[in-house]
Amino acid sequence: MEWVNAENVIAVGTFAVASSIAFGQWWYERMVPRRRRIGYRVQLDTAIGDDDGTGGGNTRLGLFDEADGMDEASVVLLRIENDGALSVSAGDYTSGGLHGMTATFDGREVHGVAVTVGPGSGALMSHFTPAHGLEYSGSSLRIPRVPLNKGAYFKLLVLLSGGTVGSQVTVSGGVQDGDVHPNESLTPDEKPPVFSRPARLTSMAFLVGIALLAGLIVTGGERPPPMGCATGSLEVTGSTAFAPVAEELAEAYMEQCPGSRITVAAHGSTTGLRELAERGAAAKDGAPALVALSDGPAPEGQETGEGGETGEGGSLAGTRLAVSVFALLAHADVPVRNLTLADLRRIYAGEVNDWREVGADRSLPIVLVGRGAASGTRDVLQRRLLKGAFEPPASSRDCSRKDNPKASVIRCELDTTDQVIATVARTPGALGYSELRTTSTLEGVRRLSLDGRRPSLDGSGHDAYPYREIEYAYTYGRPPADSPAAGFLAFATRGPGQDVVRTHGHLPCGTPEGLRVCGAAD
Repeated sequence: MEWVNAENVIAVGTFAVASSIAFGQWWYERMVPRRRRIGYRVQLDTAIGDDDGTGGGNTRLGLFDEADGMDEASVVLLRIENDGALSVSAGDYTSGGLHGMTATFDGREVHGVAVTVGPGSGALMSHFTPAHGLEYSGSSLRIPRVPLNKGAYFKLLVLLSGGTVGSQVTVSGGVQDGDVHPNESLTPDEKPPVFSRPARLTSMAFLVGIALLAGLIVTGGERPPPMGCATGSLEVTGSTAFAPVAEELAEAYMEQCPGSRITVAAHGSTTGLRELAERGAAAKDGAPALVALSDGPAPEGQETGEGGETGEGGSLAGTRLAVSVFALLAHADVPVRNLTLADLRRIYAGEVNDWREVGADRSLPIVLVGRGAASGTRDVLQRRLLKGAFEPPASSRDCSRKDNPKASVIRCELDTTDQVIATVARTPGALGYSELRTTSTLEGVRRLSLDGRRPSLDGSGHDAYPYREIEYAYTYGRPPADSPAAGFLAFATRGPGQDVVRTHGHLPCGTPEGLRVCGAAD
């Protein structure tokens, strides 16, 4: 049958699912017995110790800074509520001791707890005493058999030490004809009504809408691809820092535009621009189907032709995609968290080779872990932070010993960002650099501030973190409007493409804020 195709099957399947949801809602309300349920959720889990886990620490005053044992302290706000259909009495708990439930904080030790209750539930406070089973030891907090009316709740603010912020928090226990379970909510103190009248009306409206949409798709015949789609093959090369974004953009574009094929092979900004210029100059039947991503504009003097970004005379034509932020990385044991630009330039000029000379409280040799000459991340470092000066020549093959005894500082060169991060993490005294988002959850390294400014997209002009750059997409001349290159660039700078760029931690140049910051980043 002609109507049996992927779109129609999806439409009919969606209608069937929506119908099942609506029927299941009706059946649940009328047929499922009323139950007792106690839900819990973590509303806050944050470090209050000396190091907040982001590499920048935090500021503490008063008792936070004076009390013993606060170096690795954290607090968790735990909300426990009766979200079932029936009230829970003290006798409904099924545990064998005084307490009714136990909260466990994996890898952390409990040091104290404060209890608050909801409005109109002040009488519950009489249950939170050691005599009623409120106690803690190790990583466990035992919670009394607190009677809870339907919708009633209480909160536990727990002081902890050790472990990792965000590690698993579980509440165990049981109630007759019910359970204790984790839950979620859109607001910290209110729970939306389950299957309320507006919810039922909304569900029915959704069902009608899906039915109409399914009917239109089944009877409407073939649909053309979205405007701006172009079939054919395209290669994307260049920046390794922007490669994860390019790969996801390519997947999203191919899904939206059937018949297109995009491959991403990143080898560094300089290498990509050189390949684009060479292939464009050699092409005899139009520009190559190639886009080169670059951390910053194409260097002057490279084979980009006379037209620069204008695309005149067969030159490379650039499109601004996003602002990317990079970060200086140090081994976790380096006793420095901030560098001035002046000190950074002295380090890369070979004038400083020990962390003690830039503020450390002990001697520790500096080891520079860098990228090769084709790296756009390295090029941004040299242009934005070193005033155009080059990194010193490589003097070590293994990033630990000098192969050139005359070199003033140990420096090695690696091929990829992942190699730089891994080497910095295992090399005492190491200093390297990377795209910011790749360092957000790494162990063994810390991000350094520059002149007191932490790595961030916030700010502009003189207030901005300086290790940032515009990501460009270059083509050989302006591509025809119906080409895969033009379609890909349009997708990357508008609509869903901007969402992909943003989810990877970059600021799209096509947004109102991006237009301002991209202009200020020149």
